[in-house]
Amino acid sequence: MTAESLRVVVTRRWPEEVQAELRARFPAVELNSDDTPYGTERLRAALREADVVLPTVSDRLPAELFEGDLRTRFVGNFGVGYNHIDVDAAGRAGVVVTNTPGVLTDATADTAMTLMLMVARRAGEGEREVRAGRWTGWRPTHLMGSEVTGRTLGVLGMGRIGAAVARRAHHGFGMPVVYFDPQEPDAATVGVPDARRVETVEEVLEASDFVTLHMPGGADNTRLIDEARLARMRPGAFLINTARGDVVDTAALIAALEKGTIAGAGLDVYDGEPDVPAALRELPNAVLLPHLGSATRPTRVAMGMLVLENLTAFLDGRPPPCRVA
Repeated sequence: MTAESLRVVVTRRWPEEVQAELRARFPAVELNSDDTPYGTERLRAALREADVVLPTVSDRLPAELFEGDLRTRFVGNFGVGYNHIDVDAAGRAGVVVTNTPGVLTDATADTAMTLMLMVARRAGEGEREVRAGRWTGWRPTHLMGSEVTGRTLGVLGMGRIGAAVARRAHHGFGMPVVYFDPQEPDAATVGVPDARRVETVEEVLEASDFVTLHMPGGADNTRLIDEARLARMRPGAFLINTARGDVVDTAALIAALEKGTIAGAGLDVYDGEPDVPAALRELPNAVLLPHLGSATRPTRVAMGMLVLENLTAFLDGRPPPCRVA
């Protein structure tokens, strides 16, 4: 099959630079010009009728979608996380799955730092006050927040993004770093000479003023941060999540924020997004972003181009560089 006849389905609107490249390489490409989410039945149809499907984190591809007679042999995920795809089922169906690691590291680490600063300094509350016309002027006790500089950062998951956050926090804000990761990362990769690795999640929670999450979603990480673990955090501590929404027990987090078990949370991802519980949205000590982690134009273009690099390798009979199934 030639590139000219290859049917490629792109489930959401991508940056125009990438879409132009897709049109040039694959004349039969089907783009999502109105950016409407596909939904289960449309995804099922795509896997049965297209040679290549290019989904994003907003698309759920459970095992049932990989059952039956599939035409698709390549799924190129636009994003580094892939817990929304049942990769085991895809592998059994003979479908190659790839992701886009590396190119979004800095953008996501910047977002984690943004959340950290916003929630500590109560920037969300202040911005809402000004916009609502409720600000009455400077006063000594107005919206007093917490320090960031010199406070202890706890990192759960010291991969590319976790290490990038640790470097920003330590070298930019003088923050000591403590972390847990099942695998011992190379010291040079972490880039924080005196970062302290501990043996359990609980040790990080107990030692940190800010806890930032950087692990894959799903499997053993589902509800990793639950009621018991939130109770192990310091009362003045903050939880930051730019990983996956299902890593945190949302109900337990809401209760912890309401009761003052922890001081606040900065979230960019949610379990069941885009639905965010009203109780969470109403909490003043929660900063909530709409999954902006990688949302810079250069990063999103680089993600799309990496999908194309993986697809090109697959079509050429070479191992895709970012294969996950």
